[in-house]
Amino acid sequence: MSTIPTVTLNTGATIPQLGFGVFQIKPDDTEKAVLSAFDAGYRHIDTAQMYGNEAGVGAAVQSSGLDRSEVFITSKLNNDSHDPEVAAKAFDRTLDALGSDYVDLFLIHWPLPGVGDFVETWHAMEEFYRSGRAKAVGVSNFQPHHLRRLMESSTVVPAANQVEVHPYLRQDDVRAFDAEHGIATEAWSPIAQGKVLDDPTIRRIAESYSVTPAQVTLRWHLQRGDIVFPKSVTPDRIRENRDVFDFTLDEVDMAAIDGLNRDERTGPDPDTFNYVP
Repeated sequence: MSTIPTVTLNTGATIPQLGFGVFQIKPDDTEKAVLSAFDAGYRHIDTAQMYGNEAGVGAAVQSSGLDRSEVFITSKLNNDSHDPEVAAKAFDRTLDALGSDYVDLFLIHWPLPGVGDFVETWHAMEEFYRSGRAKAVGVSNFQPHHLRRLMESSTVVPAANQVEVHPYLRQDDVRAFDAEHGIATEAWSPIAQGKVLDDPTIRRIAESYSVTPAQVTLRWHLQRGDIVFPKSVTPDRIRENRDVFDFTLDEVDMAAIDGLNRDERTGPDPDTFNYVP
């Protein structure tokens, strides 16, 4: 089994570049799915308070026989918890659900520009980091102008920015800003919720390497430097998504996939999304 490469965060910690996402996995199915991911060699799990399945992730870690230090766990602050005092209580609940005294990376899930002041929320996140209970803190769905405002009023630079990225939405401006400031870019919805899998260009490239369209797309992410975490509850698909290290896309094929960009989102626009559950 090929070793999964790591990315060094601005804290000095390392994060596996390929992880396993649990978005839309039902709470009752999460432990089983995560255990399948562990069996396939994943050691990076991405969850969120909004997903309602942090406890399943924690249960899988505890029943896996793995030491907690062997697993990198990310979770995210829910949209109803942007008040700093509420955020502190929500963070405590995350640790309780995971059955751990720390989380490796904790993110503000959305900037929510019409709801509250994400800078004040970030100050609470900085405290989680300083306490050691969050080994790193970051953001999700932040655009460069959100990041500029945050960084002007804080002392801790986000370790990661998790945004929607796939061949139809390259996010070059966000990725360039992140790279300039030492912020790792993580890609959610890496296959555009399946939309890119029928793309003729991706299918042609997949056939030329005798791999699947999903594997080609994940390999494209990895070669660009994205941190990526595909999701599945099917053990065979979980293993397939892990098996992307025995081939390399050449420059021509990378450029062909780059050329598919449409600036097309499958999820909400961070500049207008203000949903609070």
